[in-house]
Amino acid sequence: MEKQALLNTYINNVTMHETIAAIEKMIADGKKSYVVAINVDVVMKIENDPYLKQVVDNADMVLVDGKPLVWISKLHGKPLKAKISGSDLVPLLCEVATQKNYTIFIIGGKEGIAEQARKRLEEKLPGIKIVGTYAPPLGFEKDKKELDKINHMISDVHPDLLVACFGCPKQEKWIYENISMYDAKVSVCAGATVDFLAGNVNRAPRWMSEHGLEWFYRFLQEPKRMFKRYFVDDMKIIGLIKKYR
Repeated sequence: MEKQALLNTYINNVTMHETIAAIEKMIADGKKSYVVAINVDVVMKIENDPYLKQVVDNADMVLVDGKPLVWISKLHGKPLKAKISGSDLVPLLCEVATQKNYTIFIIGGKEGIAEQARKRLEEKLPGIKIVGTYAPPLGFEKDKKELDKINHMISDVHPDLLVACFGCPKQEKWIYENISMYDAKVSVCAGATVDFLAGNVNRAPRWMSEHGLEWFYRFLQEPKRMFKRYFVDDMKIIGLIKKYR
């Protein structure tokens, strides 16, 4: 799919319907593909991490998950059609997977969370085929033995959709470095989505999300962890708006 420039990377300007249709086409084509989503935090990481930029730029699809980036696209004269967040996309993909008989593997989250997400999805969507879940131990990305174990675990069930929830940049780099070694058709970077699916973390009310206040809701839930990210690191986006205008 065609991409357009946005600040320091390139994105697909798509609606949710177009996103799901594109992912279904990737599954049908059978070519290994991966999907990433960027927000202000990811853009700031890309600016200081050339390797992460390479990973994102080479993704088969780059979605925009963040109202501030939608607003910036308007400032730059190339308005985006929609904000596509993983926490909205993945539940819809699960519904489509149930209807179309696609198989899903969920990886990431703390111990037991992915399995909890599976159980809740199976209750909500009878007939959904979740063929595997796994919560890798801390530091798994530097442990060859563990990486081999994960790659074999996924390949044994060869899912149509692999939902990876490690957070950025770990999930993006892990997929980029391992996609050729595991057998899954489409890998989707989904961040904290596994926690939402499991029901152990509440999402922001829709009105807050639609008005670009989802970050503030998350800050109120975890102020100590999120303060630096939102009020120090992400504020530097103002400089990038001028730099890439």
